[in-house]
Amino acid sequence: MHVSHLSLADFRSYARAEVPLDPGVTAFMGPNGQGKTNLVEAVGYLATLGSHRVASDAPLVRVGAQRAVLRAQVTGGDRQQLVELEINPGKANRARINRSSQVRPRDVLGIVRSVLFAPEDLALVKGDPGERRRFLDELLTARAPRLAGVRADYERVLKQRNTLLKTAAMARRHGGKGADLSTLDVWDQHLARVGAELLAQRLDLVAALQPLTDKAYEQLAPGGGPVALEYRSSMGDEQLAGADSREELFGRLLAALGENRRQEVERGVTLVGPHRDDLVLKLGPMPAKGYASHGESWSYALALRLASYELLCADGGEPVLVLDDVFAELDTRRRERLAELVAPGEQVLVTAAVDDDVPGALAGARFTVQNGTVERL
Repeated sequence: MHVSHLSLADFRSYARAEVPLDPGVTAFMGPNGQGKTNLVEAVGYLATLGSHRVASDAPLVRVGAQRAVLRAQVTGGDRQQLVELEINPGKANRARINRSSQVRPRDVLGIVRSVLFAPEDLALVKGDPGERRRFLDELLTARAPRLAGVRADYERVLKQRNTLLKTAAMARRHGGKGADLSTLDVWDQHLARVGAELLAQRLDLVAALQPLTDKAYEQLAPGGGPVALEYRSSMGDEQLAGADSREELFGRLLAALGENRRQEVERGVTLVGPHRDDLVLKLGPMPAKGYASHGESWSYALALRLASYELLCADGGEPVLVLDDVFAELDTRRRERLAELVAPGEQVLVTAAVDDDVPGALAGARFTVQNGTVERL
């Protein structure tokens, strides 16, 4: 699969941009702040419905505009599809496939698939658990778009349950008798049911990622491993032991909610569930966070992305590989190893400030990006 044409309207710094793309390697070159990352960010947004740079949609719309529109012509085998997303901050976003059929935005997931390498990836190793949960959930959705619905259901139930708990906590603090918690048992059932599905999917994903991440790390930093991925549950790791089915996970989540109810009512927030879990990244016997060097952290983050790419390829159809200003962050050895590993990809999009930052293994098409214009060399 590759993107054969990218069209932007009022997205970030672009009033309009039309970018024809070919399979193989394409590099966008130009000084910093000229809009190179905006182009690959658009590809990532079409693939995930989110940006790797910001948490909300508002910064994606050009200053002075009311909305932004992204379009991509996608070619996979003998099939072509045109996917369109209209970004409306503060309102519902809109989507179309092949111009005629208006669909929910999440229905376009899976048409464009991408794996993105960016300086922000260091947060996978050094950042908060939320970064790693997001990594897992976005990869889950890339592999099986239907799981976007599971994630949305979990967030909806969690929000409703937290609202009820917060109301009860505020009432108690102000000397009231407390809110009516008679419906909390129902919300517990809903949260445990959809949470068990999300948890089971994450556990399966971590098991699949483990050997691929270890292999990729060895390729990037020979002799520097091994690496290990350990899923850390907010229920307590012992609660995951021996839980071989969704029904068992459901029962254990439900029990954990019951055990923590008093504390949750006091604090006004749900304390157990997939939204509070973590993925512990280990380098040798120690956690990478706090112990890995800067170079080791970079290698670990890159290994996670390479493992993701291998998984998506195994599912059928290569995703677009995006390397956003990555090579300037790497030493020569890691730069060359990464380039050799990704060069065979069906479509590789690279951004760099200067041509010397792009390794020779990534020869291909070149575009210059400056003052809001994108020109092919």
